[in-house]
Amino acid sequence: MLNLQGRVFMAQTDCPFRTADRELAKLPPSCKIRIVDIHAEATSEKQAMGWYLDGKVTGVVGTHTHVPTADERVLPQGTAYITDVGMTGPYDSVIGVTKETIVQRFLTAMPARFDAAEKDVWLSAVLIQADPETGRASRIERIRLQGD
Repeated sequence: MLNLQGRVFMAQTDCPFRTADRELAKLPPSCKIRIVDIHAEATSEKQAMGWYLDGKVTGVVGTHTHVPTADERVLPQGTAYITDVGMTGPYDSVIGVTKETIVQRFLTAMPARFDAAEKDVWLSAVLIQADPETGRASRIERIRLQGD
């Protein structure tokens, strides 16, 4: 598993594309299943990473926005891709924080303590089916499970 951070609308970091190349080159050839998490704000940056790594990794899974996207697919060279897997946590919220806190912050433009919401908890994930010999994905499925 490789975790990368995007740069668009995020704190400046090293180039995630060059970092991916550098870190993937360190993996032994026997490591066939390679999953990349691209933690980024911009969907365009996540999509670009998916296309850039197509055929080099088993899956590229976007995170950060907390909102699951419905664009899961296997790219032409065998990389499973989704722009954002979504959040595991309380959906009766604004990205996991109590709604009232976030609305007040937008209304007043004042900082506020982020209290975690507690209702309507969901698990968001993906299931990737891949060939262990080649590392190529054949299927990706979005999973969302609502808690009690």
